[in-house]
Amino acid sequence: MNTLSTPTETGAVLEHRLTAMDRCDSCGAQAYIAAEVNGSELLFCAHHGRKYEEKLRAIATSWHDETARLAE
Repeated sequence: MNTLSTPTETGAVLEHRLTAMDRCDSCGAQAYIAAEVNGSELLFCAHHGRKYEEKLRAIATSWHDETARLAE
């Protein structure tokens, strides 16, 4: 799966735009996935992001995945 990232003003890519303050909309755990759907940002932990990924990717205008940080 491809990761969409947000470019900065200088053109560099933000590697980690989600922080410990960003919480999963489903369970409140730390969010590692952000999806934009109908102009609203939805945040998900790795578990719920994977659970809903197939359905969300079909309708999301952007998908930002930082779950690789869990293996660091």
